[in-house]
Amino acid sequence: MNLSLQTIAQATKGTLQGPANQTVTGVAFDSRQVKGGDLFVALVGEQDGHDYIDQALKNGATGVLAQTQHVIDGAVPAVVVDDTLAGLQELAKFYLQTVQPKVVAITGSNGKTTTKDMVAAVLATKYQTFKTPANFNNEIGLPVTILTMPEATEVLVLEMGMDRPGQLTALSTLAQPDLAVITMIGEAHLEFFKTRANIAKAKLEIIAGLKPDGELLIPKDEPLLQDAKGLPANTVSFGPEPNDCVETLQETKFSDQGQEFAIPLLGRYNVRNALAAIRVGQAFDLDLQTIASALKNFALTKNRTQLLTATNGAMVISDVYNANPTATKEVLEALAKDHTENLVLVLGDMLELGEAAPALHADLKEAVLQSQPKAVYLVGSLMVENLGPALKEALASDQVHLYQTDQLETLIADLTKKLDSNDCVFLKASHGIHLEKVVDHLVDNRDKQGGVHA
Repeated sequence: MNLSLQTIAQATKGTLQGPANQTVTGVAFDSRQVKGGDLFVALVGEQDGHDYIDQALKNGATGVLAQTQHVIDGAVPAVVVDDTLAGLQELAKFYLQTVQPKVVAITGSNGKTTTKDMVAAVLATKYQTFKTPANFNNEIGLPVTILTMPEATEVLVLEMGMDRPGQLTALSTLAQPDLAVITMIGEAHLEFFKTRANIAKAKLEIIAGLKPDGELLIPKDEPLLQDAKGLPANTVSFGPEPNDCVETLQETKFSDQGQEFAIPLLGRYNVRNALAAIRVGQAFDLDLQTIASALKNFALTKNRTQLLTATNGAMVISDVYNANPTATKEVLEALAKDHTENLVLVLGDMLELGEAAPALHADLKEAVLQSQPKAVYLVGSLMVENLGPALKEALASDQVHLYQTDQLETLIADLTKKLDSNDCVFLKASHGIHLEKVVDHLVDNRDKQGGVHA
């Protein structure tokens, strides 16, 4: 990105303040993360970004995107717009049209980040590829991702999240994807959508901005998508997982179209994500052998079924960024099939499940018991009040440990004290429970600095 304030003013239909030829080379909306040459976007939300303009300038910002009705120093190079979020999005549209990459958009109740990582690894074997960093997948993160991509980008892989109707329509319309993927329809966001059918309808909003000749990939075994009305003419199915999957903690092997594949992840449920990535690769004219090589060692985003090592040598499987009942059951089933010995489970609340939350938490009982855990640590009122009593009936009293979300320090102390070097600790919860704090205390310095991906 290398844009003048004059160009930014034209793209956002804003008013220029300061030198027209002042250039920016990046964008940031958090003053603490501003780098030299950035455009600081003063967003107005729970906090007002205009209060941090001085800090952003001290950190190297060379321009500011500001909002009317806010007084800023006349000496500050700026573009002033009616709404800074809308201005950010308009600037992203302009930059996207300037670079003109092919766009792959990925959404789903579960697996969208892993699929994004797989797709990017596959496409990078042939194209200059850029992908959504971390979880920059909403109305702020997506335009920032677009504005962060290098000018030489040929394929842009965008993750798209949602928590309300209409959100994916806006994101898809902004990004104008050439190819869209829906990984699955699960229970995530039942609190807001009430039914899986409503979730499916909202996920299908990803086709709102799909180019006229664009392709949609959907799972073959999901009737809510397969039977939906108004699907694009170029709709392709993937999955289900083949019967020949061989699973271990370190990798999962399977075959597709006569080609052998191995992904460095636990669980056959990740095979459906790989199958989607394979179809994307084929849509971009890559052969199966090249795709298989890319998937064998792709880089996985942190805390998504990430294999780490505790300070005392114990194995740690960190899957603490997101959780829903389907995904949690699937990974517990994978651990059970692997006959993981000395398994210690740390399970936190699964959020945004609405009225069904108590029953869905209690329903994890059989999956937990089938994994034959050495010990279970439950965190949060939903886990403690619903799964806790069910497990206490089936396991010894010293195997089940209960904590509220404000007792993470106690959990860390208890877990650290009892953890043996030959244990395997699996942690999963919604991000709002912040089990990543527990992971950080368990793993050694090498893993804190980057991690070793399974």
